[in-house]
Amino acid sequence: MDQNKIKEAVRLFLEGIGEDPEREGLLDTPDRVARMCEEIYGGLGCNAEEHLSKQFSAEGSEMVLEKDITFYSTCEHHLLPFYGKVHIAYIPDGKVVGLSKLARTVEVYARRPQIQEQLTTQIAEALWQNLKPKGVMVMIEAEHMCMTMRGIKKPGSKTVTYAKRGCFENDPEKQKEFMEMIRI
Repeated sequence: MDQNKIKEAVRLFLEGIGEDPEREGLLDTPDRVARMCEEIYGGLGCNAEEHLSKQFSAEGSEMVLEKDITFYSTCEHHLLPFYGKVHIAYIPDGKVVGLSKLARTVEVYARRPQIQEQLTTQIAEALWQNLKPKGVMVMIEAEHMCMTMRGIKKPGSKTVTYAKRGCFENDPEKQKEFMEMIRI
């Protein structure tokens, strides 16, 4: 990330909205925003494969579900936050991954300018490609600040997306089991 470009952009933005970037309260804002970008866009250049490569042998093929993984992302259309919960299930085919690696995979993709539909697909695809399970299902429930603080202004509305791979695609019973488990 180019910290100097970010700082200059913030100064120009402040001037553009009619603010004085030399005002006491704004004097350090360009630097603060540049440092913040390192954190909230830290998924750029990261690869989920790093987290999903450490796998363990496992007998059985029952569903593994990690639910309510909190995430924060930034809408690439308005550069406003969207946030919520990710629910991930997979059915192993001889290999499992540490549970924290599922949350780390979410972070890799959430920490970049993004749209929810793409985020859902990227998580499912990363698990599908790296774990080679029998099936994967990912569901995201999120609130978008571009819908709540601007535009239509509908706070509390949630967008729900999901992606299915493998045995989840054509097995309504597996899909139903997933939905029931996330509601517990």
